[in-house]
Amino acid sequence: MEKVVLFLADGFEEVEALTVVDVLRRGNVDVLTMSINNKIEVIGKSGIKVFADNVFDKKTVLESKMIVLPGGGDGTENLKNSKDIIDIIKYFSDNGKNISAICAAPSVLGINGILKEYKAVCYPGFEKFLEGAQIIDENVVCDRNIITSKGPGTAMDFALAILKALKGDETEKNVRAGLIYD
Repeated sequence: MEKVVLFLADGFEEVEALTVVDVLRRGNVDVLTMSINNKIEVIGKSGIKVFADNVFDKKTVLESKMIVLPGGGDGTENLKNSKDIIDIIKYFSDNGKNISAICAAPSVLGINGILKEYKAVCYPGFEKFLEGAQIIDENVVCDRNIITSKGPGTAMDFALAILKALKGDETEKNVRAGLIYD
């Protein structure tokens, strides 16, 4: 079974994170939510308290097939300011492993040189941080090993794109149908 790690930082966008977790689990993907706060409880952008599956554990992350970075202004800042997260992102990029980011979170990739010569999208206004990327006006952009998306309203499309990348067309189609999402 594919293992995916979704990072949770205080201020994360709840819709973006939890939609991905829900959709991937419906598709039988092993998703581990991981707090970067050194505590299990993480408080989202709208004040919703979430209990992560685990606190940051580098070994577990390195063994995963994909990392997912939800957005949210403060959540993105917390991801950007974490040396552990930046090191992981660079490792995944250097090794061609899968990375997904939505909303403001693609800016973390951009400012660390990960999006050079990639097509990408982000929350409007954050494009200046996607250094070296070709900005595409789509809800979700899949380019090689990186998936990016615009924001909360595109969370379902983002989650389904991740599922398709991990499990293929048939699984994505079945989950989409079960969600009654056309």
